[in-house]
This record gives sequence, structure tokens and C-alpha cells, in this order.
Amino acid sequence: MTHDKDPMNTEKRDFDKEAATWDENPARVRLAKDIADAISKQIALKSDINALDFGCGTGLLTIQLQPLVQSIVGIDSSRGMLDIFNAKIAKLNLTNVSALLVDLDKGDTLTGNYHLVVSSMTLHHVKEIKPLFDQFYNILAPSGFLCVADLDLDDGQFHEDNTGIFHFGFDRATLRNTFIEAGFDNVQDISATEVMKPSPSGETRRFTVFLMTGQKRSDNA
Repeated sequence: MTHDKDPMNTEKRDFDKEAATWDENPARVRLAKDIADAISKQIALKSDINALDFGCGTGLLTIQLQPLVQSIVGIDSSRGMLDIFNAKIAKLNLTNVSALLVDLDKGDTLTGNYHLVVSSMTLHHVKEIKPLFDQFYNILAPSGFLCVADLDLDDGQFHEDNTGIFHFGFDRATLRNTFIEAGFDNVQDISATEVMKPSPSGETRRFTVFLMTGQKRSDNA
């Protein structure tokens, strides 16, 4: 089971305020690269793939994946994060990358048709996971892949401030069932990377990040 917070006590985190300095944390940059590497090992990324990065933030993962696919759309609910992302797209002259503001909490829905949907370190900020997975399934083409990277169970120790955290990591077996219930086949998980953080007592704490993948049925059933 997941160690979930009472959602009535959880406010939405203001990512707009954090956007300007988000990329200054080298651990975040390394995490994005590690997740991209893990996705590349699990999924055969090809030049004809159209991809979507859900919860893209400043585009750290999106930009890592863009050379490996035909196109990729990064979506996020934070306009501040997307402003930083759009500045990167312009600076790097990335013609196969775009950013889109989508806020599911305000009634927006996921649209389009993609061969690959990825999401990294976003799921623990989502209160209701099952409806989101249904949307992921709906926008994937037959035989398309969903790749989700997030924390193993962490007892609420990973974030210094648990504002906006609805799940203290995930139990892989439970999340695997969520994939299956949404209709995904070939569900697999690996340990993608580790994040080391100091504890209040000065000791180093180790947190593991998994990558779970599932494939939409080819018959679109």
C-alpha cells in the first residue's frame, strides 16, 4: 500500500515560486538524466515516436528525451515552470519540443495521440491516480508505452516540506495493479536511480526511484 496523507490537510504546492531556481539543484539534473537513461533501456526509442512528458516542470527530462524521438510535448500545471521551459526551447532552438499548460485540477483533460507517455517524480503530487491512468491510456496509440518514475515508499522523509505531497512514495506491487486495472499489459519495474540526502541529524539517507512501464494493448481493447 502507499503511505498516503489525508488530502484534506494537503495544500497545492506553489511551483511558480520555485521555477526560477529549480535547475540550480544538481541532484535534479542528474535525476532527469538517470530517468532518461532508464527509459532508454526499457523502451526502444525511435525517430518516429511522438511522446508526452506529464508534469514536465522546466523540461529537464523532456530535453533529455528529445534527441531520441520525433517530437515531445511537455505539459505542466505551473505557468512559471513552463516559462523557464519555453526559454530553454528557444535558446536551444528545439524544433521538435513544445510546452503546454494543462491543469487537471481545474478540469483540463489530456488530449492527443502519442506512442509514449512519460512522467517523472510527479505522481506523488496527484491525489487521484486511477483517473489519471485512464487518461494516459486514452491518449496512447495501440501498443504505446507508459513510463512512470517515482519514489519507493519513503515515510514522508524525502521532501523537506510535504506541502502538495499526497503519497509518501509508492509500493510497486500496488502501483503495478493500477497499471493493469487501467488496461496496460507487460507491466515491469526496475530501480532506476538513487537520491542521497542528508538527514536532520547529519546522516545520509538513501532514497530509491523506480521506473515502471506498461504497454497499451495492440487491439485497442
